[in-house]
Amino acid sequence: MHISTKCSIAVHCLLFINEYGGGRRVTSELLSLSTGCNPVVIRNIMSALKKAGIISVKSGRGGAAISCPLEQISLYRICMAVEPDALDKLMGIHSAPSPFCPVGRNIHGVLDASYEKIRGDLRASLQSATLKEIVEDYRRRTPK
Repeated sequence: MHISTKCSIAVHCLLFINEYGGGRRVTSELLSLSTGCNPVVIRNIMSALKKAGIISVKSGRGGAAISCPLEQISLYRICMAVEPDALDKLMGIHSAPSPFCPVGRNIHGVLDASYEKIRGDLRASLQSATLKEIVEDYRRRTPK
């Protein structure tokens, strides 16, 4: 099982843009310093967020802004923007079980239903968490 960090990096970037984008130009280099990630990784994530309609990016000198209300941006929307197959990758089934073994012949069918329920529960949880809630939590935790 593997859970990518792309979603948490994207949330970090969106939180930074929301909190500091009004007073300064937010670039991939600036986000790179904040996240500790390579600017190329940041640019790829920003491109995916832009394509999903979550942010807008000014051409030329750069700078990003959130392009819709925070309550319309769920963790699910963010994760699907940066890694569309994240839920499928989360719980995969090994590809070559033995067809000669009773367990091997049936393992895909046995696990498919259970794994789909888990993916559905996770999808619902991600859809219920919004960037607005994350911003509010950040502000509660950040000394003024």
